[in-house]
Amino acid sequence: MDNIFKAIQQSAKKIKQAIDTKDIGYSESQNSSGELQLQLDIKCDMIIEEEFSKIASINSIASEEKEAAVQFHKQSPYFIAYDPIDGSSLLDVNLSVGSIFGIYKDGFEAKNMVAACYVVYGPRVEMVFAHNKVKLHLLQNNSFEYIKEIRLNNKGKLNAPGGTQQNWKPYHKQLVDSLFSEGYRLRYSGGMVPDLHQILLKGGGLFSYPATSDKPHGKLRKLFEVFPFAFIYKKAGGFAVDSKQDIMELGCSHIHDTSPCFFGSKYEIEKVIDAYKDR
Repeated sequence: MDNIFKAIQQSAKKIKQAIDTKDIGYSESQNSSGELQLQLDIKCDMIIEEEFSKIASINSIASEEKEAAVQFHKQSPYFIAYDPIDGSSLLDVNLSVGSIFGIYKDGFEAKNMVAACYVVYGPRVEMVFAHNKVKLHLLQNNSFEYIKEIRLNNKGKLNAPGGTQQNWKPYHKQLVDSLFSEGYRLRYSGGMVPDLHQILLKGGGLFSYPATSDKPHGKLRKLFEVFPFAFIYKKAGGFAVDSKQDIMELGCSHIHDTSPCFFGSKYEIEKVIDAYKDR
């Protein structure tokens, strides 16, 4: 596991440099969702693939930017799914973006996840790695230094609702509005990594990306986004559901499967389950 963690650290340093210096214009290629890829999406995908290809314990990798998984070492135990640059559309307005990593053993399934990690590229570069505990690291002098363990409170103050409101179900809007009526603050940048990072570091709240009329199975991908953050939130004392069920109990039939997702503290997730009860 240590060599994988070090490869993620090395990738993050190179990605930070690429963000600072590389072209962020669109390429002529599309990703698995049919979206035009930024030049930086492709560059960062290559950076991570190159670092992971050096590690003998990695069997296969799957990237949000690749249609299919890539196998390195057939007999090796670890499978890694990653999103090279989450929120890349925010780069041209200079908002924070991130990288997400899910580390699985013996196959790409939530039940096989053994660790998860994300990196935030903002005013500072921070990394959160979850294995037995959830630990925050800060990039200083070209080295990641341990800062602290992260734990969520039972109740938070932040509300980060994703998706276009006109496509929400009425009961989801009621849920979101009920939190605002309790004094929750709106914090939504359009980037999954910075928004979930903020909720973690501020002690709690709710990030939601529900099933919508245009995305009935959710928008966010299980292997690259949903499962890793569910693992992290649960290890930090929080919860993650698809509206009713624990996300880490969901199956995955294709590497680009999606799911509705709700991440938060105990209080907020209980409100989600109550709002979606019998729906």
